[in-house]
Amino acid sequence: MLEVGVGSGVVLAFVAANACSILGRHDVLTLGTDLNRFACQAASQTVRHAIEERKVDGRTVFLDVVNGDLATALRPHSVDIFVFNPPYVPAELPDLSRHTDFNALAHGRSKTSFEQDSYLLELSYAGGEDGMAVTDRMLEQVPDILSHGRGVAYVLLCAQNKPDAVKKRIRGWGPGWQIETVGSSGMKAGWEKLVVLRIWNGGPPDGKS
Repeated sequence: MLEVGVGSGVVLAFVAANACSILGRHDVLTLGTDLNRFACQAASQTVRHAIEERKVDGRTVFLDVVNGDLATALRPHSVDIFVFNPPYVPAELPDLSRHTDFNALAHGRSKTSFEQDSYLLELSYAGGEDGMAVTDRMLEQVPDILSHGRGVAYVLLCAQNKPDAVKKRIRGWGPGWQIETVGSSGMKAGWEKLVVLRIWNGGPPDGKS
C-alpha cells in the first residue's frame, strides 16, 4: 500500500495498524511519500508508534516515508492499494524554487522560520486552479503505478475539483478503467463537500472497500 502526501501520517498509520481488520490479512507492505521532509519524519514516527501500540503481527511491514515528488520514486506497477489526499484547495501553488532551502533547517538554526512554515503549509493545501494542479499530475501516474489486474486507487476530492469531470476523464483512459464514488461527507464542512473516488482497471477490485 502506498499513500502519497502522508502529512501527519494518520491515514497510513491507521491502515498499517489495522491491516487485518481492513484488508483481511497481515502481510502488508506500507509505504508513504511526501514533498515535505519534516512531514516525512513526523509521519514515520506516527506509523511506527501505531504499529507498536497495536502489537501488529510481525508480517506487517512499514517500509518508510520517502521524501519525494508524488510517486516518481516507485517502481512501475508495484502498488496494490494507492491512497491520495491531495492539496485540493483552489489556491495559488507555492513557489517551488524555494523548496530546497525550505525543506530543511537552515544552518545553525534549531527551528523553522515563519516564512518557511508558511511555505510548507502551502504544500499541504494549495492545489492551483480548481484545486486540481497537483491531483492532475498524480492521476497521470496512476496507470503506471497500479499493479496489473488488482491495483486500486482511492482519491479524495472536494466539490470545487469537479469530481464528475474527473470521472469522465478516467473512463476515457481506455478499456477496463472504472471509477466510482465510494464515500462522501454528505453535507458541506464549511465550504467543502468531500468525496472519495475509487479507480481501478480490469473489473471490481479485490478485497474489502
